[in-house]
This record gives sequence, structure tokens and C-alpha cells, in this order.
Amino acid sequence: MQEYLNHFLGNLDIVNSREVCRFLEVSMLSFSPEYGPKLKEDFIMVKHLPKISKSDESSRCCGCCWFCCCNDNWQKVWGVLKPGFLALLEDPFDAKLLDIIVFDVLPVSNGNDGVDISLAVELKDHNPLRHAFKVTSGNRSIRIRAKSSAKVKDWVASINDAALRPPEGWCHPHRFGSFAPPRGLTDDGSQAQWFVDGGAAFAAIAAAIENAKSEIFICGWWVCPELYLRRPFESHTSSRLDNLLENKAKQGVQIYILLYKEVALALKINSVYSKRRLLGIHENVRVLRYPDHFSSGVYLWSHHEKLVIVDNQVCFIGGLDLCFGRYDTFEHKVGDNPPVTWPGKDYYNPRESEPNTWEDALKDELDRRKYPRMPWHDVHCALWGPPCRDVARHFVNRWNYAKRNKAPYEDSIPLLMPQHHMVIPHYMGRQEESDTGCKIDEESSIKGIRRDDSFSSRSSLQDIPLLLPQEPVDQDGSSEGHKANGINNRNGPFSFRKYKIEPVDGDTPMRGFVDDRNVLDPPVAKRGSNAIDSEWWETQDRGYHVGSPDETGQVGPRTSCRCQIIRSVSQWSAGTSQVEESIHSAYCSLIDKAEHFIYIENQFFISGLSGDDTIKNRVLEALYKRILRAHNEKKSFRVVVVIPLLPGFQGGIDDSGAASVRAIMHWQYRTIYRGQNSILNNLYNTIGPKANDFISFYGLRAYGKLSEDGPVATSQVYVHSKIMIIDDRATLIGSANINDRSLLGSRDSEIGVLIEDKELVDSRMAGKPWKGGKFSLSLRLSLWSEHLGLRSGEIDQIIDPISDSTYKEIWMATAKTNTMIYQDVFSCVPNDLIHSRMAFRQSISYWKEKLGHTTIDLGIAPEKLESYHNGDIKRNDPMDRLKSIRGHLVSFPLDFMCKEDLRPVFNESEYYAFPQVFH
Repeated sequence: MQEYLNHFLGNLDIVNSREVCRFLEVSMLSFSPEYGPKLKEDFIMVKHLPKISKSDESSRCCGCCWFCCCNDNWQKVWGVLKPGFLALLEDPFDAKLLDIIVFDVLPVSNGNDGVDISLAVELKDHNPLRHAFKVTSGNRSIRIRAKSSAKVKDWVASINDAALRPPEGWCHPHRFGSFAPPRGLTDDGSQAQWFVDGGAAFAAIAAAIENAKSEIFICGWWVCPELYLRRPFESHTSSRLDNLLENKAKQGVQIYILLYKEVALALKINSVYSKRRLLGIHENVRVLRYPDHFSSGVYLWSHHEKLVIVDNQVCFIGGLDLCFGRYDTFEHKVGDNPPVTWPGKDYYNPRESEPNTWEDALKDELDRRKYPRMPWHDVHCALWGPPCRDVARHFVNRWNYAKRNKAPYEDSIPLLMPQHHMVIPHYMGRQEESDTGCKIDEESSIKGIRRDDSFSSRSSLQDIPLLLPQEPVDQDGSSEGHKANGINNRNGPFSFRKYKIEPVDGDTPMRGFVDDRNVLDPPVAKRGSNAIDSEWWETQDRGYHVGSPDETGQVGPRTSCRCQIIRSVSQWSAGTSQVEESIHSAYCSLIDKAEHFIYIENQFFISGLSGDDTIKNRVLEALYKRILRAHNEKKSFRVVVVIPLLPGFQGGIDDSGAASVRAIMHWQYRTIYRGQNSILNNLYNTIGPKANDFISFYGLRAYGKLSEDGPVATSQVYVHSKIMIIDDRATLIGSANINDRSLLGSRDSEIGVLIEDKELVDSRMAGKPWKGGKFSLSLRLSLWSEHLGLRSGEIDQIIDPISDSTYKEIWMATAKTNTMIYQDVFSCVPNDLIHSRMAFRQSISYWKEKLGHTTIDLGIAPEKLESYHNGDIKRNDPMDRLKSIRGHLVSFPLDFMCKEDLRPVFNESEYYAFPQVFH
């Protein structure tokens, strides 16, 4: 019999017949390594799909041959079960997805009868000839029929076994309530690299796109096809986003772009124009805009994620959209005349004006001789390994949800499948009860992983007949075919990788990380760690695997780390069955576990204390409790917060059309310093002036000449980054702002990553030796060097972030000096000298009359500065005074407009909007 079967399987003409494939339960997806091992396949019946035209008339859902008991809506399809999804094909030979159910976190049980919620359940039918079951994932629930009760039971058991049990379970919530487990607990290839400001990040993204072989996913709040990813733009025309995508699309790379569909009355990002331009590039570029506000009833919230994922191998995540105004360097120049770096509308200052149209991208919107651009400060990062594929899985979920709602019958918009990878939950490696309520033995768990991966570990692909002929492979290892309709038909770079699973070393302090969802445990220094000093900073191997070497400290080292993807999603944004606010949970947990130091950069800082019924997120409460604990324990603890000086929206502070600007200012001042719900007010009442030793707030500002003979101007450097660094060992990077919109999960959709260092170097904290993380510490040093204007040889001055020599004598002193100089030269706003709108109007009137021209925030210097010396008036060049400025750091003006209620009033349209829009 063995000899007969071997001879039989050697005849491809027989093996590739539908009858044999059906008998052996194999299809086009059976042994595609990127989608995981083969589990179960068979014909099933569904009724939710559009009518499929078939020549095969055997489409009965049961064994009845005499009665027409089957509704015509039921259709026979081929079901393919993989570890992360159930795919439906027309037949085993079809490569086009009819539908896909991607397994998602199930809703919590209501506790009735102690029955847990399952992904698949058997259904009872009044007709004994009908045998059905139901599969539920996210907000979808699909009824499926099989030919017999035995087949139903087999399908239900197989689906629940594949989806619900570790290590391949996607239906369990992980640490912080995230859909994704922590990665990097073992040697699984999890790596990260940071980028400071748009110039560094865009160059890396351009390099990754140029190296794409299979598919590119792009998700953005705003995407500009005419954006140059490298500068000077005239010498890098091929780096324009539409040119990059066109070149790859012509090579067969499949490109999927998911845009936020804005409310046109509220925003001018014009996603209709972006979609039209992107679709015109090539047929391999697919674009979806979501949501449809009228049909969905979602008017207040937005898709705020910023993602680029290339070949499921590298992804970019953080605060940067691929749009105008974001490209910048550590210099943060305010001028560009003649245009060299920022062409046309990329010379951007939303405080002055927002273009009414983006269609003529190379036409200037601002007069470069009179108005500065608004410099843009941001942080982005790249991820490799399982964290990258977690982000890709999130994109696939969002794309498929938008496809079903927006283009269910458009064949040109395919459904996507998530690529398979090992899921190593955070509770692996311990014999104690995990937070999901099940005990897992370490040895059996590791064996379980090997068993699940038995297809690849038992033998090579060549030892098992694939039943379908492989496509020809080029000499470079890549096949001629490319991914079509979400299915990769190549045996190229996406080989089925075996991950190295090792028992956790008893000396490694993993207990807190593994057993407690909300614990940040200190990592262990690797043997041979280098000292973190100025020499290390200048000579370290930065690992430039994407982008080119960088001497300005804006590209970090590519390091192995522990990563976990966290997000804010709900039913409206991603079709999930429950709200996920794992970013919020991570913020609060990290703050609570911080030992010495917290550094925050964010576009907004709006949060609430316990008992605040208006603001729901509790980042502020976590900070307040942690500071009080440090005070009670008489320990040094610092919280440094860097935010924009003003909201980056159009309109002068006193303008009638700037009620939105004032409203956001109100909520931020309410959080920081004003009223019973503010953190500083509560700290002053509890611990007095010592509050300033624990927490302080700052902004960024830049200056320069607008042209060779033009005026000297200043502008805030707009802080758009969304990061938090804890103890120089852990970093949270993403798209989420610190406000209710981003953190509650049910509002804006967001995504981020928590990076916990495994590679440690010698550092200092509170005057004592400390092991800092290679990723987190180098990122903090880069940011502080930029903000403080330090050269590479001066890095050692800021190694210890909480010592008085760093925090008070360098950080606070630099901010105070810079603030004073800017005030002397520009009288710019906001500042602590203006307490009312009346004082603001007087200042505006005075400077406009004196100078003849100011920016919207009083940002133009007089030709000569007047000063009194021995009774005489002395006139100096303002640039001489400005030379004393170091970096960009300035103090945040806590007393600005302190005598005003900045909330909208009844004669302003914002008064009638939902207050949640602004916080």
C-alpha cells in the first residue's frame, strides 16, 4: 500500500485533480508557509456571500436527495482553517478569497452558568437533516453548515483548538488587555530602531519601500502623494511618494493604502484628492477611505494611526504621517527661501493658514519672505520580527473591516490574510496561573509550540508533496509570481521560520514581566556591555539596516528588545467585539512601576485625577500618585513633560475663529495648573513648592532669518511626538496623544508599541551606577541633545537625568535662559507676562504699529534691539542676542491667559459642539 501511494502521489496529473485534493483536504493555501501549518479543510455551506456562479450542481447542504430542503441562499465553498483565521474559497484550486474570519479577542463571558464564550459553537436545527455551527469573531457572526453532525463537531473542535489554546491563540487578551502578546521573551527576532524627526524617518521609509518585494501596507490620518521623502527635493525626485509607489507597483508589488475619511467641514486634508492621485498611479495600488460618517454615525472621531509595513518584515510606527509639513531635521529651520528643502505647500504653518486645496502642491501657500514655517518635532520607530507581523495583522483586520463596509462587491479591492507567526503569550515559561485564568506548565508549553510547528520541524518542504506544482524560482530566490488578492504564491523570502524556544533562565528576573500583566521588571545587562559615555555615543554601532548612516544622532541603534503592540480600537474603528484601550493601560502601569524618572513628549496633555467626571483617562492620576509616593518615601523622582506651546491650529489666540485653539488651551491648563483638577495645584496644596522638583513642563522654539535680507523670525517647534521613556529602560512610542480621544479606545483609533530593553549599557541614575537600555537611553540622549543644543562631546553632561547637575543646572537653566532671550527679542506669545485677552490685544497692537508686520504669534524681531546703557539708548543686532540661545528648549508659560476663561462662549459655533471633541 505504501508503494502504491508513493507511486500515486508521484503522478501530478492525478494528484492535482479536484477529487484527490478534496479527498486529501488540501488546497492552494495548505502548505503556504507564510500562513502557517495545515490544520483543517473541507467543503462547507454558507449563505452570507453574494451569489457564486458554479458549474458544479452538487451544492446541497445535507444528505437529503428527495426534498428541496435547502434555501437557494446557501452556497458550497471550500473552508481553510489556519492558526489565525478561517478562509473561504470557491474551490481548493481558487486563489481568490471569498471571505475571511480573522480570529480576534472574544468578548468576556457574562458569567451565566459559568460557560466560557467560544469562537465556534454547534447549532441545533429543527430539521434533523441540517447540521450547522456558528463562528464569531469581532462583531461578526457567521452560520456555517456541514454534511453531517460528525463534521460539525470536527469543525467546532478544530476551530476552537486552533484559535483558543496557546501558543497560537488570538482570542485571549494579553498584558494591558492588548490583542498582541509581548514579544522578545525568547530569541524570536524582535528588534527596534528609533528615528528623531521626519528627515531621518522618511529616509528609512523610502529605503524600505525601495526594497519591497511583495506588498506594502500604508495607513494614515493624512497622506500626501507629492511628499518628498528625501531632501533637497530637486535632487531626489525619485523619492517622491507617488514615484516610489509607482516604481514598486510596476514591479508587481501589491500596495494597500488605508486613509482616514475626514469630515470635510472640520478638516482640510482632502482625502478625496489623495485617493484619486494614488489610484491613478497603477492598478496594483488599492485605496480605501474609512469611515462613511453619515452611514456609520461617527462624526467626532478619526483614524489617527500612522503605519507603513513592508513585506511583513519591517514596519514603521509612531507620530509621523506621510504628509506635508512633517519633514524636518534637528536644526528645525524656520525659513527656506529660495525653496531648497520644503517645496510649495510643504512650507507649512497651520498657525498662519491652512491651504484651501492641496491639488497644486508645488505652489506656495505662505509668503516665505514674511512668514516662518512651523518646525515639526516627531519621533518614529521601525520594528522587525513578530511585533511587525502583529502590526500587519492589525492592518489586515482594519482593511478587511473597511472593505466589507465600503466595497463589499468590488473585485478590485481584495480581502487580505494575516501572515502566520508563533504567538508566545506573556504567561509562557512559568508554572503559575496566568492572568487568563489557566495554568500552563513550562515544559509542556514548549513542547506544545514544537508540536504546533511540527510541519516545519519534522521535515523540509521538499520531503512533503505539495500536490500543486511550485512556481519557477529565479536565481535570487524570488519567484516570478507576486501576491494577488492577498495570497502570496511565491516560495521566496517568506520561508516558514523556526523560532528558537529556550527555557527561561532561573537567574533572569522575568517573573514580574511574565506573571503580572501590569509589571515592568528591570531587564538584565548583557555580558560585555559598553559604558554609556560620550565615546560610546560617538562610536556605537547604530545598525543602519534601513536608511543611511547618520552623524546627527537622529537614527538610533537597531537593538534586540521585548516589544508589545498596544492600541485603541472599538467596534466602529476596527470591528472588534469589545473596546481595547491597552495604550491607556500601558501608560498607567508604566508610570506606576517607574523607579526614578519619566520623560514625556506629546502633542497634547489632557488628563484627569480620580473623581474627575469630565476627563476619563487617568494618566494624570498615575503621575500624581507616583509623585506623592516618591515624596512620602523621600526619594528623588522626576517627571519632565514637553508639549507644544500652542495648539497647532489656525487662528490668533484672540481671533473670533480661534475658539478651538482656546478650548484646547483651557483643557490643557485645567490638567496642568488651573483649578482643583490640575496636578500642580494639588501637588502645591499637598507638598508645597517642592512640587517643582518632581514635575515640570516645557516647550520648544526656534528662530532664524527668513531670507538673506529678510526679517528675523521665530516660531514654536511643534511637538507632535507621542513618547514616554521610563528609567532609560522602557519606551512607549505610537500615534496616541494624552487625551480622552486617543486613550479611551472607543474614540480615535491609535496604535503604539512598548519597547523594553534587553541590551543594557552602563549609565548613572541619581548619582549611582545604573544599567540603561541601549534603545531607551540612546533615544533620550538624542532628544535631550537636540533640545539643549549639545554637541556629541557634551553628552556625558546629561547621562544622569535626575541629578541636580543635569536637571536643574542644565535642563531647567537652559529653558529659563532661552525663554528670557526670546521674550526680550520677539515678545512672542505665549508668555507669562500676558494674563488676559485685553493685555494680548494691547501687545499685538503695539508691535504691529512698531514693526509694521508680525506673525500671528508676534514672531518678528525689530531691525535693532534698543537697550539703555548709562542713560544712553544702544541699538544692537537681534542676532547678536539670539546667539546665546542653546538648542530649542523653553519653559511652558503656566500663567499665560490665567485670568481668562478660554472655553467657547454662546456666540461661537464651538460652544454647541460636543466638548469631547476638544479633549
